[in-house]
Amino acid sequence: MNEYILEIEGLHKKRNGFELKDVSLRIPYGFVMGMIGANGAGKTTIIKLILNLLRRDSGSIRLFGRDILENEVEIKERIGFVLDRPPYYDDISLRANARIVSMFYRKWNQHYFDQLLEEFDLSPRKKFGKLSQGQKMKFGLAVALSHDADLILMDEPTAGLDPVFRRELLERLGNLLLDDKKSVLFSTHITSDLEKIADYITFVHDGEVVFSATREEVGERWCVVKGGRELLTAETTALFRGHRMSQFGFEALCDDTQAVRSRFGDDVVIERASLEDIMFYLNKGVHHA
Repeated sequence: MNEYILEIEGLHKKRNGFELKDVSLRIPYGFVMGMIGANGAGKTTIIKLILNLLRRDSGSIRLFGRDILENEVEIKERIGFVLDRPPYYDDISLRANARIVSMFYRKWNQHYFDQLLEEFDLSPRKKFGKLSQGQKMKFGLAVALSHDADLILMDEPTAGLDPVFRRELLERLGNLLLDDKKSVLFSTHITSDLEKIADYITFVHDGEVVFSATREEVGERWCVVKGGRELLTAETTALFRGHRMSQFGFEALCDDTQAVRSRFGDDVVIERASLEDIMFYLNKGVHHA
């Protein structure tokens, strides 16, 4: 069996003035990859390309060791997805929507689907268009989990969900991965969710992958540096990926903790960067407070 459930190499796509450039990432079987980035960074475009809802300009996408362009029907039967704009019919009931979807999956489990609707407090008789955004995401999750999918693709799945259900969702995904043949790609701007569950982190900025690494590797490499203004010179600024200054000193983001320790020693405070720190500095760049 191939080691990776999803492999993307050199992916390019131009669309409506936006360009996705040379995107590459790989997810091993049995792991969660969190994909972070600001709105408009390209996360949704990547997921749509994986599902072949958009046609790539160049590059390769392999799922379960095969190209989706050549094996689309068979591959999609093994994928569950929860999109930020769920593709269901507004004017029919949840039960009717599920009946339509179930025809595409040989492993559809109606009993489990009904159980999930009950757990999520969703009436099967209610029309999809009458649901709140959070309820729509819950319905999409119920569908995604009800056909024994090997790969779950989730685009902003916690948007609109209350904190209690967000935690339940993360726990449910964790339980799903007790089967080491299943994996999840989880796209979100809520970084705290990924810090709870993700094994790998991919950061997308302006259509490019800044890094794709294990959560441990990100924690070891990326740091926030704090020090006096006199330490911030043209030479030292080159070490940083973004910084901000105040009358008291500077704070900066660096992707090489060892280089910072070698350059500054005990003259600065070095803290492990959170995913929120990384998003903030890479999106804001230089800022004077």
